[in-house]
This record gives sequence, C-alpha cells and structure tokens, in this order.
Amino acid sequence: MRKFNIRKVLDGLTAANTAAPTQPPAARDTESIPESLQSEHFQLCKTVRHGFPYQPSALAFDPLQKLLAVGTQSGALRLFGRPGVECHCQHETSAAVLQIQFLINEGALVSALADDSIHLWNLRQKRPAVLHSLKFNRERITFCHLPFQSKWLYVGTERGNIHIVNVETFSLSGYTIMWNKAIELSSKAHPGPVVHISDNPADESKLMIGFESGIVVLWDLKSKKADYRYTHDEAIHSISWHHEGKQFICSHSDGSLTIWNIKNPAKPAQTIIPHGKQPKDGKKPDPCKPILKVEYKTIREGEPFIVLSGGLPYDTVGRRPCLTVMHGKSTAVLEMDFPIVDFLTLCQTPYPNDFQEPYAVVVLLEKDLVVIDLTQNGYPVFENPYPLTLHESPVTCCEYCADCPVDLVPALYGAGLRQKRQGYSKKEWPISGGNWGQGTQTYPEIIITGHADGSVKFWDASAIMLQVLYKLKTAKVFEKRSNSKDEKASTEMTDEDPFAIQLISWCPESRVLCVAGVSAHILIYRFSKQEIVTEVLQVSTTPQPRPSISSNNSDHNHDSLPCLNSSLKQSAGYQVELVVQLLWVGGDPPQPISTMSVNSAYGLVTFGNSSGVAVVDYLQKTLLLNVSATELYSPSEQRQPRSPRKNRGKILQTHKLCVLSNGCVICLCLSLTVLLSVCPSRAAVPAENRDGAFTRSRSSSVTSIERDVREAITALSFCYTFSRKADGALAPCMWVGTSLGTVLTIALSLPPAGEQRQLQPATASPCGTLMRMKGSILRMGFLDAGGCFLSPPYEPWNEPNTSDDQERERGRRRRAVWAGQGEGQFAVLCSDKEAKVLALPTQVCVSKHSITETSFLLRADIVQMGAGVCVACFCANGHIMTLSLPGLRPLLDVNYLPLTDMRIARTFSFSNLGQAMYLSSPTEIQRLTYSQEVCESLQEMLAELFIPIETPEAPNRGFFKGFFGGAAQSLDREELFGESGAGKASRSLAQHIPGQGSVEGMKGAASGVVGELARARLALDERGQKLSEVEEKTAAMMASADAFSKHAHEMMLKYKDKKWYQF
Repeated sequence: MRKFNIRKVLDGLTAANTAAPTQPPAARDTESIPESLQSEHFQLCKTVRHGFPYQPSALAFDPLQKLLAVGTQSGALRLFGRPGVECHCQHETSAAVLQIQFLINEGALVSALADDSIHLWNLRQKRPAVLHSLKFNRERITFCHLPFQSKWLYVGTERGNIHIVNVETFSLSGYTIMWNKAIELSSKAHPGPVVHISDNPADESKLMIGFESGIVVLWDLKSKKADYRYTHDEAIHSISWHHEGKQFICSHSDGSLTIWNIKNPAKPAQTIIPHGKQPKDGKKPDPCKPILKVEYKTIREGEPFIVLSGGLPYDTVGRRPCLTVMHGKSTAVLEMDFPIVDFLTLCQTPYPNDFQEPYAVVVLLEKDLVVIDLTQNGYPVFENPYPLTLHESPVTCCEYCADCPVDLVPALYGAGLRQKRQGYSKKEWPISGGNWGQGTQTYPEIIITGHADGSVKFWDASAIMLQVLYKLKTAKVFEKRSNSKDEKASTEMTDEDPFAIQLISWCPESRVLCVAGVSAHILIYRFSKQEIVTEVLQVSTTPQPRPSISSNNSDHNHDSLPCLNSSLKQSAGYQVELVVQLLWVGGDPPQPISTMSVNSAYGLVTFGNSSGVAVVDYLQKTLLLNVSATELYSPSEQRQPRSPRKNRGKILQTHKLCVLSNGCVICLCLSLTVLLSVCPSRAAVPAENRDGAFTRSRSSSVTSIERDVREAITALSFCYTFSRKADGALAPCMWVGTSLGTVLTIALSLPPAGEQRQLQPATASPCGTLMRMKGSILRMGFLDAGGCFLSPPYEPWNEPNTSDDQERERGRRRRAVWAGQGEGQFAVLCSDKEAKVLALPTQVCVSKHSITETSFLLRADIVQMGAGVCVACFCANGHIMTLSLPGLRPLLDVNYLPLTDMRIARTFSFSNLGQAMYLSSPTEIQRLTYSQEVCESLQEMLAELFIPIETPEAPNRGFFKGFFGGAAQSLDREELFGESGAGKASRSLAQHIPGQGSVEGMKGAASGVVGELARARLALDERGQKLSEVEEKTAAMMASADAFSKHAHEMMLKYKDKKWYQF
C-alpha cells in the first residue's frame, strides 16, 4: 500500500493560493455596461445617387440656369449642375421617360412618360417633387413642345392630333388640332404620329407640325387652318428652324437632309446627303442610315452649324456611331464609343429668333455623357467632372470607409494626378448651375470599387459628393494572354474576365491593400510616393520527385495567370508587394476565395475557401499555415466526416507566391505541387535563411461531391485577444468562421518588430473550436470591457521605398498600434441567422439574438456610431436592422429593399457613422444613412438646384426690320387657348392627378408642434381641394340652370301670344 504524504498536499494548496491572483480577468456583465445607442438615434433614408444614369432615354438643358436633365427607361430623372451638384428623382411609375422640357429660368420641368402621362416637377426645392400630373386615356404621347416664356404645352400624339395643356394648372385647353384638318382634304392616308412641334421663331402664331410619313404642316393658330404643307417621300425624324423663321431643315430616314423655304412648299430648296456618295452618271445616290436628329444653329459672323446624328452609309460595317458637325465647307465626323441616345447644342441665347451662337454640344450616349467644344479647332471634348466612369468596367465589389485618416484623401489625389489624360478643352465646364450644400459634415469618406478588368478605383465620397482619386490596374502584374487556340480553350473554362476583382481588404491607417481575383489570385499592395522599377529574376530549384502527381506539373503554369517575367515600372501610388496564386490541379480550377483579411501590425494576410485556410507572411514572403477546415479542430473534438475521403484537401492544393519589389522574384519549387515564388524583403534578407520557414502542403484531388459538402471558410479576423479559455494575457491571434457556424482560433507567434521581424520565423498554430452557431459565420469583432469597439492592430504608414539607413532607423522607431490592453473583452459573433456576444477569456455567452428564421443575412458589420457601437445587418428579405452592443437589443428594423439582383448582395456595404451604400444599377451607386443625426442635417447638405437669375432682354430687331415686318410677331395664347376663347376640353381625354409637391418632405420632417402645424396645413390643403371640387360642381350646376332658364324663357316668348286652339 502506498504511503500518504501530507507535506505534498500542503505544498499543493500553497501553490494553488499563490497562483490564484494570476487567473485571467473576466469581462463585466453586459447589464452593467451602459448602452448609449437608443432607437431614436436611428432613421433610414436615402441620401444621394452617383454614377451614370442607367439606360438613358431623354435629354434637356436650361440655358439660363445651366442645368442638365437626363431621363431613363426606368422612369428616373437625373439633374446635373456644377461639379458636385447632382440630384436623383423617381416617378411613381417605372415607365420610360420619352421627353423632358424645362420651363426655362422658372425652376421647373415637364416630363413625358411612355405610359402617356406628363408631370410637372418643382426644382425650387432641394428634393424636387411632382406638382401636377396628367394622364391621357385615349391617345399615346409621341412629342411635346414648350415655347420659351410660355405656359402652354403642345402635346402630339400617335393619332396625329395635338392637344394643348396649361402647365400652371395642368388642365387641357379646348383648342385641339386634328390630323384630318392639318393635312390635305383630298388625302385619304393617315399622316402617322406627330414627330415634331415647334413655333416659327419670327411668328409665334405659326406652328410647325411634322408627321412621321413625311408631311410637314405650317399651322396658323389664329385662323385654325394650315398655311402651307410640305411633302417628302421619305419619313421625317426631326426638324430644326433657322433663327429668322424663313427656312427650316428636315432629317429623313434615307440619310438625307432637306432645307425648305416656308413660302415654297412645292420642293425643297436644297437636298444634302452628308455621308452619301454622289454617282457621276447622275443617278440617285445610295441610301444611308436614318439621320435621327438634326439641329440648325446660326452665328453672327460665319456660316451656320448643322449638327446631326446618324446618316452613315450601310456598307460601314463595324464603324462606331458618329456625330457629324457641318460648318461651311468643313465636315467633321466625331466617333463615339457607344450608340447615341440624344444630343443638344448649347447656345448663348434662349431666344429662338436671335443668332444662336452655339458653343458646345452635349451628346448623351448609352453609357457615357460627352460634351464637345465647338469654339476650338478640332472640336476637343471637355473633361467630365461628374463620377460617370463608375461603370467604365463593370463593378464587381465595393467597400465603404467613413472617418478615414485625414491625410489619406490628399495622398491618393496626389498619386492620381499623374494618371489624368491630356488633350481636353481648356475652357470651363459649361454645365455650371446650382449651388453646393452647406453641410457641417467634415470627416473624410472613401469608396473603393473593384472592376471586371482587374482595376481598383478609389473615390472621395466626403460631404455626399463623389470624385475619383486614384485608379490601380492589377492586370499589369500579369502577362497578357496570347490568342492561341490552347489559351482560348483554357479561358473558356473560367470567367470571361480572368482579372476581375472579387474581394477587397484594406487598412486605411497603414495603407496596405489586399485584393482577391476570380482566378484565385491575391495581390498585396503597399502605398509609396516614389516611383520604382521592379527587376524580375526567376531561379528554380530541383523539386523532390513525387510520382503520383508528377503528371500534373505541366498544368500548373498553363492554366494559372502567368506573372510578369520582365521589369515592371511602378508609378507612385500603390505598388505590388506580393502575388499569391492558387494553381490548377489535373485540369480542375481552384476553388474561389470566399474571405480574406490583411493586418499591417502582424505583416500577415490570410484567406480561405471551401478547401481550407492559409496564412502568408508578406514581410518574409513565407507560407505560415495551409490547412483544411477539418485540421483546425483539436484531436479531442470528434467531427463526423462529410466525404468518403478522410484526408480532405487543403486550401492551397498547389500554390505560388510571387513578389515584385525592389529586389527580385525567386521561384522556389519545393515539390511538384507546391510552387513558391518569393523575393528578398526590403531589408534584403537572403532567401536561403528562410527555407525552413515554408510549410509544404499535400496535393488533394477531390470530386465535385466532396466539394459540395465541404466545410468552407466564410470569415477571418486578426485580433489581439485571448485565444484560449485559460489564457491570462492578450496575444496576437486569428479567428476563423466556417459555413457550418463554427468559430475556431489560431494562435500567432510573431518576432519582435524591426530587423528581427525579418530574420526570425513567425508561426501559426490552431487552438480548436471556440463556439458553434446557427448558420454561416459572417462577421467577428471585439469590444473592450467597457463596451467600446476594438479595431484590429495596425502599423502607421511610413514610406517603404527609402535607403537602407533610413529603413533601419524607421524600423527601430516603428510601433504598431495595439488595442485592448488590460481587462477582459467581449467577442461579437454574427452569422446569417443569429448574433452572439461572448465574454473573454471565459468564453461564456452573455447575450444572444435570433435575427431571422425564414430568411438569411447577406451582410453584417460592426460599426461605430457617434454615441456607441452596433451591429448593422442587411437581410435577403430586404430588411435593414441594427442591434445594440453588447446587449444585442433591436434598435432598427426597416423593410427597405428586397433582394431582386445578386448585384445588390455583392456590393452592399455598411460603414461607420451610420453610412451605407450599394450598387442600385450596373452604373449607379446609391448611398443611404441609418443615422438620425445625418438625416436631420441632410437637408442642409443637399445642393440647391435653382438660383434666381434675371432673364436677359429680348433681342432688338431694329427699326427697319420692325417696319417691314421682320420683327417677331407675338401671340396672346391666353386669349386663344384659355377657357373663354377655346372652351373646355373633354374630361374623358385626360385625367388630372394632383401631385404631392413638398408634402412628403413636410411629413418626414414634421415633429412636435411643427408636425401638428404641417398636418393641419395638409388637412387644409385637402379641404381646399375638396372645396374647389364642390365649387366646380356648383358652377356647372349654375351654368346648367342658367341654360335651362334661358331655354324656358325662349319657349315662353314663343307661345306667349298664341291661343289654346293654336297649339
């Protein structure tokens, strides 16, 4: 029997009491932490929309207010003024905008839609609103015309009729021009829809009407009959007047232009075929494509300008769309990158009866807006100041960063100045209307967009504006693909855009950028203000033989994107530091990268996919870890195998590390399936000193069935926290989230900063499972013991391209910024189904919230508001929600936007201070806010569209022109079109719909007494509207009674003197 030793027991108790004070600290209970964020701090509203209007359909310009309006096929209106002045409006219906007419210098415009409705917009408020609407019931709208300084709108229809609308009351006039009265009485054929309406510049009582069939009528409004009729064999597309009102020009479907004298309707005075070939034998020239639009503009000194679109010969296959400018004997053909939707010639005067003096042409293309300078030789284009190049290459991903370091925007802008093109017009941008808002928002904001061609753009989004700062082209790192058949066959198996950006990870403080592409490649960039030239040198070593996979060695380099093997000049800005590629195995492409994270304080980048997770040291250019999701679990954790193979593949079935820097590129082939391309770091550490730091991965050839059931890596986060439950001190580590809801930890061991960081190896070791949740892990973050957000550690930015002495001195002084010193912490975990808060290091769940049961989250972020921290979520059912931290109380839940397109899920992004954004269309970014403070100040931040400007005086025609009848003839339209002169129109023809005006804005801003007053005013408006309707009915009844009384009186007089037997 073993002897009992009491001394050992006492020694054990003494050791236990001595070690008691070193127990790890525990975070405070969440109930004891005050949460400053409440429900009243949140309100969801749209702020601004940036980018090019998607699928444009109409164009208009106010020559006095200098405002440009663009309508789209989805019923949207975009208004542009000076750079930074933009506004987005949306009709209640999604019908296409056919035409836009400004009420020049009145702060209003009229829009005509494809659903046969016209709308009057008020532009005198920061958020334009519809004042009146008129819906035609029996006729389709084809053309509208609003003369300058007139309140009567001419509306042409598909039946060939013209109706007149009072834009002040949006009521129809009883004056109507019927098609059968406009054409020859002997003509039995219908002239077709109305394609043009305009006043004679010299006589407002003469109205020009163009029908599609080729008939043009000059209508006398006073006598209500046609003065002249002009007939042409070809269909008409547009008409434009000479400013004197004696000639007009027509564009036709055969590519010809005809110039007519108004008093000679028999034949055109001149016929021009701008792009037609004149045959020598006198035959009729070959027809050309239709000239869709023509404008005839005069100048005081010189020949007039004729600007037209279309009209090219049919044999010009593959030629770009063109805009033709004819001036005297010169003809300039300006090629466009996209089809022309519409164009407008900008002139000095708004009066049509004066010399126009054109100075620019605004050309609306399907995917661009071009402004051409007509005053300079060669017709150069203006540099477009609007953010319309967002879709230059399709946007594939977005990131939004608010409250960035203040020196970041100037640094990116300075690097982007070298990228600006030359050859633009030297004159100022001609669209200069409106005024900027007076908002108090001062923090910088940056939006990063990744594109299909591999480019990355940085945008300054401060103060609800958007301006491009810098453009990075990642495809420069790779060699251009040849056009051989073999290469074509291999590219058919991947996406059409092999360089497309899929993920972006950015550290604003250190300016380290990491991007992942669809070809399973990752690039790490560092920012530098100096230009460098990269020398590329490839050195290969003899790999160890592995017969089982040697046949696949040739496929690695064949199917992956080949890195550049020559010198690369890198300008100031972002310069590539490291390239990581996942290579093909046996003809199968690698799995796409699902998540990624970079940390400048640790010098590490990690990424994962459905095969596993890898950690790369981009300072030493080494692979620290390469394991599958199964290998992250500790041996004690029993996991059921999800595929027939016990040994599932790691993430880097084959991988290649390649760096381009001041040194060289060295390719080290450690096995037939592991290809590492590394280079000496900036401290010039020899590669042979780090050979032992590489981790060799095993090849894994798995079937598609295994790939479907594999546990994928969905979230990664570097942190400075407790990696294990028994840890008593904070340490660098990495947390991993999987598609099965598992959260695992990886402990990191890093050498001290400075030269030792370059020499000594870093290690990464899995620590096992931390937590299991319902759904797939989306986001992980950390709070300190007081509930404040802990940002990941970072290293402040320093210029990387310096001399060796400067580098060593900088390395001694460099100190990374570490957060979360001292007491315990909270870990915030969010999956696509629920959210949890854990106390660290005890790993006890202190709060839990089930976010959704019937749907799933697409995006979740831990964001900082002005008064605290919250979790912002975007759900697939369209709900935007916020949860308090650490208590996870619901603060906001709004049904905002249902998921109708995966583009929204791919680009939706939350940011700090209540900001968010997503790609609302392939060409537009929609920004929104969920902060009550930002919503309250939004009205001040928005731009002013209307500025009071005096209308210039009408041109003085001179004594002789007035004496001999050359002056413009005025017309009293009120007397002609008013109810007293023309009567009332049929009520069944169109329905008047009163607009909301500013009522919606008043409802949203109303609160307290102001809200009561606003509601009272709204009630009075509604009561006034009802009273006006009653008054109209009373007036109608009185008129009917008067008519009956008059008729009865006439009957009485008729039979007054007759006897009873005379009836």
